Amino acid sequence: MIKTIWGVTFYVSNLKRAVDFYENTLGLTKKYEYSSYAGFDCGGVEVGLIPKDQVEIGRDTPTIELVVDRVDRFCEMLKMKGVDIVEPPHDEQWGGRQAGFKDPDGNILEVVQINWKKYFDVAAKGAKKQ
Repeated sequence: MIKTIWGVTFYVSNLKRAVDFYENTLGLTKKYEYSSYAGFDCGGVEVGLIPKDQVEIGRDTPTIELVVDRVDRFCEMLKMKGVDIVEPPHDEQWGGRQAGFKDPDGNILEVVQINWKKYFDVAAKGAKKQ
């Protein structure tokens, strides 16, 4: 079962320029920034920015991330319903376990379960760099 939207990720041509826009023009609060990702709070939903040159081809349109309890189980349910899993369940260094799939129009959606302790530990280290 989908619990909530975790975030929306945009793939950007220039991370520094995009960070400046989201932070200074739009006024969103930056949660953290790394060379490969920047995250902003937007009413409890994370707006993420990833440089296009750091992702595989075909990942240049926005992605929505949905929180679930168990990514592997959710993917098995999707497979049983004929959904193509384009990114199998895997662990992320920031504390998430996630997978990607496409809707009927080819839009990429991701499901994520979060190890909150690891997420906050990693986020706190990133926040110190700012």
